[in-house]
Order: sequence, then structure tokens, then C-alpha cells
Amino acid sequence: MTNVSIKRALLSVSDKDGLAALGSTLGDAGIELVSTGGTARALRDAGLMVRDVSDLTDFPEMMDGRVKTLHPMVHGGLLAVRDNPEHAAAMEAHEIGAIDLVVVNLYPFEATVMRGAPRDEIIENIDIGGPSMVRSAAKNHRYVTIITDPADYDELLAELGANDGATTLAFRQRMAAKAFAATAAYDSMISQWFAFADQGERFPPSVSMTRVLAGSLRYGENPHQQAALYLPAGPHTRGLPQAEQVQGKELSYNNYNDANAALELVAEFRGQDPVVVIVKHANPCGVAQAGTLLEAWQGALACDDVSAFGGIVATNVPLDGPTAEAICQIFTEVVVAPGADDAARAAFARKKNLRLLLTDDLPDPRRPGQTLAVIAGGILVQDRDNGAVTEADLKVVTRRAPTPQELKDCLFAWTVARHVKSNAIVYAKDGVTAGIGAGQMNRRDSSRIAAMKAAEAAGKFGWEHPRTVGSAVASDAFFPFADGLLAAAEAGATAVIQPGGSIRDDEVIRAADEAGLAMVFTGMRHFRH
Repeated sequence: MTNVSIKRALLSVSDKDGLAALGSTLGDAGIELVSTGGTARALRDAGLMVRDVSDLTDFPEMMDGRVKTLHPMVHGGLLAVRDNPEHAAAMEAHEIGAIDLVVVNLYPFEATVMRGAPRDEIIENIDIGGPSMVRSAAKNHRYVTIITDPADYDELLAELGANDGATTLAFRQRMAAKAFAATAAYDSMISQWFAFADQGERFPPSVSMTRVLAGSLRYGENPHQQAALYLPAGPHTRGLPQAEQVQGKELSYNNYNDANAALELVAEFRGQDPVVVIVKHANPCGVAQAGTLLEAWQGALACDDVSAFGGIVATNVPLDGPTAEAICQIFTEVVVAPGADDAARAAFARKKNLRLLLTDDLPDPRRPGQTLAVIAGGILVQDRDNGAVTEADLKVVTRRAPTPQELKDCLFAWTVARHVKSNAIVYAKDGVTAGIGAGQMNRRDSSRIAAMKAAEAAGKFGWEHPRTVGSAVASDAFFPFADGLLAAAEAGATAVIQPGGSIRDDEVIRAADEAGLAMVFTGMRHFRH
């Protein structure tokens, strides 16, 4: 069977948007409307003739509406294989009428959870009859059309109009696939709520996490890889996918990945003085905090203006005209900010390929949650790295304690280092990164690379000394040997912040004392792979 004429429709929806218009068009086409509870009332209020499902089942709705469609007169009409003689005989013997169209959307479980409803109300918003009808209709899509999304009402009506009141098999198959995805997502949200919110499990025995396709991307990390963007089906933090893209080309896979790294780092400074972050290949190559956004841009760029070419820029405060004009002086792929004034928008508009994303707010860097990593044969799940240290958490381990400015620079460098790929070394002075060493196989080389970048910057800009002189240096994990620390001392660092915890801590502390360094331990590591 290919085309199926619609003669009877069962409508039971939580979302009443578009219901009256849909019901009116179906009714005008001579289709019998069967409905339940509030949906039936809404259709009658629109002046439509509706048959109650209780008339169909000859059984009243009961138990506060918990039991109304769970009946053979409903599911027999949905599940019967129309051209199967035994099914046809059973329908005739029990006077079961066929149901050709089901329009159902489910109780608002997610919305109920999101508004902080009490547990009993959340449980009552677990739909039973709705998913049952959806699954029955979708399973029997050879004969039954299932619609679960109000956004598909217009397409349904167009389908009926183009096929003389019938639907095609291709349409029914597509809607069935969408229906099963809807019930799967619904059950996933319920199971997650039970596991995480209700039972407080961190790693339940099984977990289903539904994602909804937001769109295809041009390609993945490389042109031979396909890619797409998916969004969580349930509650989630706002980020780049929810940002307003003011201008520029569509974002690529790499754009999303790198811009998210910039956003996560700049969010560490939300509510503080202006900060500019420049990221390249998911690593910060310059970070600065200053009295004005333009000064912060100039400081961040001077750290490594070579790597900044073709990079991602993020700010913790709305963009202004002078800063936007300065950013436009180099090739920049993406700019992310909470907002932008008219002058900034006008400056960027002259760079039509530059993507400008306005997030309105910044994500909470201390938010809970988990991260996933796919490996061959499995998935690794861990808590987000939302740990943080304050000045009160630091332990001075050297004879010399850091000065107030050194301590401030230590914490700034530490904040940046947690967002740098391991092994990570970050030099900072006066709220500006002086050099960043990322992703090396040993910490000594990261120290040397960061110092080398600082020396290059000093030569290029004509500074008397590299900014590493008098700086604080942060290491994302402990120094296993003194060589990495001594490399930092050679670059001119005067203070060190690191987790500690090595079996050679005493050796490293002695080396720091001999070099006249002040060193503090955080007691917290921040590997980033």
C-alpha cells in the first residue's frame, strides 16, 4: 500500500499551537476528528465537530486522565494490518474502526522540570498514552500517518492537498522516523532526570543522551571528513550555537571548536575588568586584562601576533568601536563577545567574511556537568574541570613569599594555563600573558617555547627585555624535575605557581630557593588533552 486516504484522525496534543487551524482544515475535508480532554475542548471552542475518545472506546476517561487512550479500540485501530485477513476479521468482529492519522505531542516533561516543579508534578508529566499511540502509529506507518511536531502541520496539509486527501508512503516513513526519535528523546530526558536529579547518580548503569541536529557543517577538521552540529535535547547551557551571528560565513567544525575554547577561557573573567583572549587551534596564544578593551587587545596581540593571524578573538565585555577597528587590522576568523555597539558592528561589517557572534552572556565556568570523549570501543565520561583555586588555597613552599603583584600574576597565569593543552606553561606579567607553551611532551620544552615566543615579541616590538623578565609562571601540573622550573628562571620569571605533588617536590623547591624564586602550590592539577 502506498497512498492512504485519511478518513479518521485522532488528535491529542499538549501544545495547542496551530491546532484549531489544523482541525478546521481536516474537518472541512470531511475527516472525522476524535480527541481527548483538553484537545477536544480546544477544538470545540474553535467551532469544530469532535468525537470524544470515550465514545470510541465505550469506556470513560478516568484516574485524572491517566487512562483514556490505552484501549483496544484505539490501538487496534492503529496497529491493524489492513490487508491482513485475520486482522480485518478481528476489526470487524470487535467493531474496531481504523484510525488513519494520529496527531500527538507529549506532556511537557522538560518544561515542568525546568521551572522547578515539585517531584509529584514532574511524575504526572510523564506521558504514557501519548508515546504509546505514537509508537503504535509509527510502527504501522504502512497504513497510519503520525505527526508529532506542530512544525509539520503545514507539510501534512500540503501532502493531503497534493494527493487528493491521502498521504504517500515516503511521507509516512519520514514522519514515523521523526516520531520514534521524539519518543526516544522523551524517554531519554525522563531517564536522565531519574538518574541524575532524582537519584543523584553520577555514573548510572546506563545513560541515554539524545542530540538534535542543528545543521550540517561544510566539513570536519579536514575536507575529507563530514561534520554536523547537534544540540542536547534537554536542558543545556547556552553557548555558541545559541549566539546571534551578526555577519560572516557559516561556522566550520574548527571554528566552533576553537571559538568554544576562547569562550570558555574568557568566561573565567566574566564580571571583571576588560579581557581579550586570542585562540589558535584551541590554544590561547594571547590573553590580557586591562582598564580598557583596546589596551587588553593590544596586550594580548603582542604576546604572539604571529599565531594570532587567522585566530579567534573573545572578550568578556561588549565590543566598542576602537577595539573592533584594531581587531580588523589583522585577519581574524571569528570574534565572540557578549555584545557590540554600533561603531563596532560598523567596523566589522567592512570585513564581510569575519564571523561576529554575540552571546549576550557568558557561560558559568564553574557549572557542573560532564564531558564525553569517543574512543575505539567505548566512550569516556568525566566531570567537567570546574575546579578553581583562590588566594586562600595557595601554599607558599619557598623561603621567599610572592609579592602582592607576583601573587596576582600567578593567579592570572594559572587561570590561563588551565585552558592550555598539556603540557602547559604560561608566563604572565601585569595581567598580560608574556609567553605560552602548549602541548609539548615534556614541561621543560613548554617552558623554553614560551620563553622563545616572549623573546621574539621583545625583538619585534623593541622592548628592552622580554615580558618574561619579572613574570609569574604557571604550570598545569607539577614539575617532575627541576629543569622546567630552571628554564623558567632563566627566562626571568620570579614567581611560580604549580600544583605540587611530585616525589621530587623537595628537589624542585630547593632549586627555586637557590634561584631566588617565590613558589606556591595549588594542590589542584589541570591537565587538558
